[in-house]
Amino acid sequence: MDSGIECTLSKFGNNKLHDIVNMLERKDEIQRDLDRLVRRTSVNLMKLNKGKCKVLHLGHGNPCYKYRLGDELMESSPAEKDVRVLVDKILDMSWQCALAAQEVT
Repeated sequence: MDSGIECTLSKFGNNKLHDIVNMLERKDEIQRDLDRLVRRTSVNLMKLNKGKCKVLHLGHGNPCYKYRLGDELMESSPAEKDVRVLVDKILDMSWQCALAAQEVT
């Protein structure tokens, strides 16, 4: 599944494709990798739940490029859970702490 993928592809729980995008060329590499993944799922008769695929733009000054899966634009998300840890776009843990405190009470 990951042969030919240029970016980092994490396959723990849910698949995650990630990379540092500090130049337009890096954005294009991510899009090519997304295109490869879409083609491979189709060739291997696998289903890709596009509704669950999100983009999380991290860091200050991030240009927030748009990506697509096939011909559909991917939705951008302000935060996502990863192995029960909530990660937001500025890597602030206060949201995670507030949610944990709510679960305790």
